[in-house]
Amino acid sequence: MSMLTLKNVSYIYSPDTPFAKKALDNINLTLEEGEFIGLIGHTGSGKSTLVQLLNGLLKPTTGDIYVEGESLRETKSLKHIRQKIGLVFQYPEYQLFEETVEKDIAFGPINLGCNKEEIKRRVKESMEAVGLSYEDMKDRSPFELSGGQKRRVAIAGVLAMEPKVLVLDEPTAGLDPHGRDEILSEVKELFKKKGITIILVSHSMEDVADLADRMIVMYKGTIAMDGNPKDIFRQDEKLRTMGLGVPQINGFIKEFKKVCGKEIPTDAITVQEAKEVILKYLKERDHA
Repeated sequence: MSMLTLKNVSYIYSPDTPFAKKALDNINLTLEEGEFIGLIGHTGSGKSTLVQLLNGLLKPTTGDIYVEGESLRETKSLKHIRQKIGLVFQYPEYQLFEETVEKDIAFGPINLGCNKEEIKRRVKESMEAVGLSYEDMKDRSPFELSGGQKRRVAIAGVLAMEPKVLVLDEPTAGLDPHGRDEILSEVKELFKKKGITIILVSHSMEDVADLADRMIVMYKGTIAMDGNPKDIFRQDEKLRTMGLGVPQINGFIKEFKKVCGKEIPTDAITVQEAKEVILKYLKERDHA
């Protein structure tokens, strides 16, 4: 059984009014357990609408969404669905409200009816999962933390619900380079350790190239492309028509091929891959 299935899903804002706007148009999509998915698209492509539909914040105008086979239209408990699909909004630190880090992260488990021992376990484990020391941080005010730390507290609050799918909507937005790298490193480790399905919504081709094993490109409310990131980034002309590009390192390696005048692979999409291509070229040149 698939983790998430969307069947003929469309969504219209302000239907039956002069301001009606179709945000999603007949989306059919299947997401499997344990996938790391990069969801990209230009502003207005429908990304944010799609992720809000996934955990029931919005209901499809037409079509249906199934979470492990359970229909969102027919479910008797959206709370149950939202426990499975954890959604971290852009700038989630603005949703922090408790006086201590521990209390903020414990809010979700308390509402699930967990006992004190279970709440403490979940808080501790979710903090450790995002690289925060329970003993050092639990009694601190979330409002005294750095931007990156606040972001991690917010993600820990969602993880404490123990979701099967974690949706991260632009998790590095507004962070400095250090905070950005910290968050992405923790997300990568989180995926390795827990193996949950992760959907990363991002404008950054570099982030998607480095982290995702599947890439979904949205354009004007439709799924324009869906597949392996390398395969999609090879179609750079098609991406450009949708206002998107390819990772900078991919452009660099193509220019490097022109300069060196040799047949080298040009599908590198991460710094590590480009490094391997260049080192191999230099080694072969030195032995020529």
